[in-house]
Amino acid sequence: MKTLYKFFLCAIAILSLASCNKWLDVNTDPDSPNNESALVENRLPWIQHFYGYATGPADMRTSCISGSLYSTNANNNHLSTTWNCQAGSTTASEQIWLVNAACNLPDLYNKAEKEDAYYYMGAAEVIHAMGFMGMLDTMGEFPYTEALAGIASPKYDDGKTIFNGCIAKLNHAIELFAKEQPSTATPLALGDMWCGGDPAKWTKLAYGLKARYLLRLSKKSDLFDPDEILDCIAKGPQSNDENIYMLCYNSASDVIDYWMQDPIMTNPTWDYVAYGSTQRISKFYKDLLVNMRGAGVEDPRMPKIVPATMVNVTLDANGKVASYDWLRSEGVDSYGDATRLLASGGAASIQTPVYASADTDVKYTINDDAERAAFIAGLGTLAYQADGKDVTVTYPAGSMYCSSNNYVYANDIQYVNIRSNSQKSMAGSGQPATDVNWYTGPAQFNAGVVGSTGSFQVHPQSDWDVMTYYELCFIKAEVLFRKGDKPGALQAYKDGIRAHMERMQKELREWEGAGFSANNPDMAPMNDADITAYLASAAVAQNSGDLTMKDIMLQKYVAMGFHIENWVDMRRFNFSAGDIGDYGVIYEGYDRGPLFTGQAKLPGTSKTDPQYWVRRYRLPATTELNYNATNAKASNKHATEDDIWSIPVWWDCATDAEYYGYIQ
Repeated sequence: MKTLYKFFLCAIAILSLASCNKWLDVNTDPDSPNNESALVENRLPWIQHFYGYATGPADMRTSCISGSLYSTNANNNHLSTTWNCQAGSTTASEQIWLVNAACNLPDLYNKAEKEDAYYYMGAAEVIHAMGFMGMLDTMGEFPYTEALAGIASPKYDDGKTIFNGCIAKLNHAIELFAKEQPSTATPLALGDMWCGGDPAKWTKLAYGLKARYLLRLSKKSDLFDPDEILDCIAKGPQSNDENIYMLCYNSASDVIDYWMQDPIMTNPTWDYVAYGSTQRISKFYKDLLVNMRGAGVEDPRMPKIVPATMVNVTLDANGKVASYDWLRSEGVDSYGDATRLLASGGAASIQTPVYASADTDVKYTINDDAERAAFIAGLGTLAYQADGKDVTVTYPAGSMYCSSNNYVYANDIQYVNIRSNSQKSMAGSGQPATDVNWYTGPAQFNAGVVGSTGSFQVHPQSDWDVMTYYELCFIKAEVLFRKGDKPGALQAYKDGIRAHMERMQKELREWEGAGFSANNPDMAPMNDADITAYLASAAVAQNSGDLTMKDIMLQKYVAMGFHIENWVDMRRFNFSAGDIGDYGVIYEGYDRGPLFTGQAKLPGTSKTDPQYWVRRYRLPATTELNYNATNAKASNKHATEDDIWSIPVWWDCATDAEYYGYIQ
């Protein structure tokens, strides 16, 4: 793998990165970089950076699988809507992890070891565990023991080997961070973008990751250890002040990454979810924000997560916005009746609106009299001309409208895309760094007509969370609930909701102070009274007798947002099958929709059949099935078959016998 994917990290030091930030600095020998001259303090931040960019596509694509995102992108739409999974969905995270991050870990570790830089060694071990656990979570069997050993065609390891190897790496990291690093060793603070050079915080990260990963064993009665998980939680972050995250920036001084051709300082999940205009909030996700527990109570986080667009715009004599209303996005319904998707155009037919810089006419031909009458009735104050079967609508200057002549698409502006502009994606427009709204181009920006306010987690400058207190609260709530301690579970569940809201509130206040909310009201802080009211409402379980596992997991789902852990959790609970313990249906409403075409990939015929659901990726053809096919096929008899998407990974099986029965 190392031979196949080797990337010399020091080569990128040729780039002029001094303007970015102190972490992504050049090497001491920029004219002739090599493995020996690359300093540990320069290696670590680049590995952290590329680990983030490896998780970005995984977070986005698994969010399509787990139902928080709908996408019109072809590959992603097959994950979010038709479930006819495509091989092109699987390559990015694997390539970026191996080519840009993993292959540099041995060099970082070995160079740090020579100077007894224990903390850099520990950081390498932690990231090693994070990256390869991600490969297990998505790919299942994968090269692990030989992956970084300089072998061109490394063998594949089974999931059990990878899982145990990653836990061992975390345990070793904890030991290394407990050592006293000599004063002659490179200080960790010189090269650490996540924890500020604090080994105690790295230790908390390692324990938090252990809690996250050990929870994956919840189906395995012989391995699942609730008390060990609780012990890890007690040694992980204990408040939002101890969250581990990477600061991200929207800056005109940013540079373009040589590999991704994208800004390097921005949030890596934004780069996949909200750089382009193909992703939208799903109805499944939005419903949790407006009707959790069927209470009909709006979550104060909703307008921060669900984007809005300007409608009913009027322009003044100078072509600037004079008046407008906000339209909050509807969620796209892929699992229910999917009325709009079924009506015309199919699974990926939601349209991206354009901007009318002048009054614009669009003619629609509507053959059915009743549908034509209904369409006209829905035009509101828009001017139109009816001529037989044709209806010509005039969209006034300042409008967002869908340019298609298909009348079914005319109202697609209600599905606001999540796009958020960065300095690089709107270069030359004059859009300031503190305005990250989406505008289709300079004309719309100059008029001040906002196309999308974006979503909290995926603005260019949004903090990128690595491990958080709120996640550990929800893990604690689940574990205590499993142990029968419902009062303890209730407290942890409430702590998790509050901690996530407070974590959001802290960043929203920072954005307000920096001037972001002056351009985007969704980036202003929530009303504290609304938070208090929500926490006391029927949307939140108020006593232990009413608390269910569903309550815990759905609030965790909201908090984790566009994160692979939601797909992990859905697999642990078998999605909406309702056959895990006596917990009932957890993800109610999540199911194959009317546009399902993935029977060859997902041959199961009932919800309780594991192969009914998307449970892993197919291996990337370019890097694995084309160049290491013999080992890939030896690792799993389904490796090259269509149904590999439905084969559970190791931790998703109750017993080893079940797992090996699938793959051997």
